[in-house]
Amino acid sequence: MVSTDRFLAFAAMSLLVIVIPGPSVLFVIGRALAHGRRTAVATALGNVLGSYLLVVAVAFGIGSLVERSVTVYLAVKLAGAAYLVFLGVQAFRHRKEMKASTIRTDVAAAPRGDLRTLLDGALVGLTNPKGIVFFAAVLPQFVDHAAGHVPLQMLLLGLVPISIGLVTDTLWGLTASAARAWFARSDRRLSLIGGAGGFTMIGLGVTVAVTGRAD
Repeated sequence: MVSTDRFLAFAAMSLLVIVIPGPSVLFVIGRALAHGRRTAVATALGNVLGSYLLVVAVAFGIGSLVERSVTVYLAVKLAGAAYLVFLGVQAFRHRKEMKASTIRTDVAAAPRGDLRTLLDGALVGLTNPKGIVFFAAVLPQFVDHAAGHVPLQMLLLGLVPISIGLVTDTLWGLTASAARAWFARSDRRLSLIGGAGGFTMIGLGVTVAVTGRAD
């Protein structure tokens, strides 16, 4: 249904876009610094689930509305930005609650609920301006309309960047959480790194809010 040439070309394009750190990567890093490895992995999984919802939306025509309407695009973008700032503020406010003992028991009990973490990641993935533009503007170019089953082609092609993103986002999260574990030798340093994670998310939210469309 999807030719090998189109599939490989889209995979190469996806890799080029994904290797450049965007909102999803920075969000995963921020959560890793603030909450550790388990939260980072769950956030990465949530991110790709949210991103795939964008693929589904584009496959069935909703994504084009977001891309073409300035009002809808701004609403989605600002909602995502506001949520990022909110999460960053929360992480910064609770930075002093982070203790070295929390790191040592992180495997047994995550600081945050896994479902809540998945939903947080999914919302960021769903409202990621980079993802909206990529899936709405780039993905349709690699579909063979003559072959038919256009929505199914998009759903299959969309699995390519999702798979790449899951691997790269998880690696970013694990790397950041490893650095956090090193800081865990001191409660004070751990508090500082938690604050840094909060500031990262706040800065990311502001960046997303002021970033314009690539029209």
